[in-house]
Amino acid sequence: MSDQAKQVSVPIPAASVDGMLAMAARAPSIFNTQPWLFRVTRYKIELYPDPSRRLRSDPSGREMLISCGAALYGLRLAVRTLGYRPVVKLLPDLDQPRLLAQVKLGEPAPLTPAEQRVIDALPRRHTHRGPFERGPLPRGLLIGLQHDAVAEHASLALIDRPAAYSLLSTIVAQATRVAGKDERSRADIKQWVRLPGSVARDGVPAAAVTEPDRGSQPGRLAQRDLDLGRGIGLLPPGGPPPGATAVLITPADTPLDWLRAGQAMHRLLAHAASQWVFASMNSQPLESPGSRATIRSRLGLPGAPQLILQLGVARTAQSTARRPPAELLRSGSPA
Repeated sequence: MSDQAKQVSVPIPAASVDGMLAMAARAPSIFNTQPWLFRVTRYKIELYPDPSRRLRSDPSGREMLISCGAALYGLRLAVRTLGYRPVVKLLPDLDQPRLLAQVKLGEPAPLTPAEQRVIDALPRRHTHRGPFERGPLPRGLLIGLQHDAVAEHASLALIDRPAAYSLLSTIVAQATRVAGKDERSRADIKQWVRLPGSVARDGVPAAAVTEPDRGSQPGRLAQRDLDLGRGIGLLPPGGPPPGATAVLITPADTPLDWLRAGQAMHRLLAHAASQWVFASMNSQPLESPGSRATIRSRLGLPGAPQLILQLGVARTAQSTARRPPAELLRSGSPA
């Protein structure tokens, strides 16, 4: 009898669905747009994008799919909490291009201590825009994060040579200046960056926006201006430089790679958060295929750059709000 014939489908416990979707929704997403939807059946959970939450500055949907890939990794972790290995199919049906993935319960397997530490860190994982603490990263963490990326069919290139960092810093600064004048980018900021006192469960809260900084921050790559002169930023600028700068890379630059980049991003960020290390992320310089190709060529990267990260220690737990599971369900039959 074949292994396929021996495989028995395991139903998804109805009482666990809300918790599973809530864990998936703890994933990072550009501007905390949370652009994902799920369809739950007896034996599987399907992942779809929510085009209504795609940014104006993301016409190809690349950043939306990276965010959805991150939610997929969160869903995989949720399956592990039930004591099963997740069985994942990416882009499983060519006739349904919006069906990004389907997840089933596979073989029983107990949760490992390392997995439990990562899951415990999910509530505090956040995109870090404020100052980092002074000091090095935990010993061995960077190697572990590189292994995380490889496990998700990606790689994490450390930008640890001064010449390479200087070149990357120049490219990021130029891209940030150009994007600051782009009306699509400014419209995205105005739509998704929340004013103080907002009770929205998506978007970037004012508590996560840095006050305008007219000076340069040594060792810190230029960050997107989320304030736009409105005086809403509540985080102070400055502080010690991050402990490391890295670029997340995929072999190619296709929708499949974007989904894998999102899974790798969430995997390594959750691992880092388990040791109180967080990342500021630069996606603006990578929004167009041309800019990604330029960065790949000028830095000599062995693949397509999907995300620029700066990692540092921060004893904070500023996780942003998430939408409730009921809002994440996609109704109706697949289309």
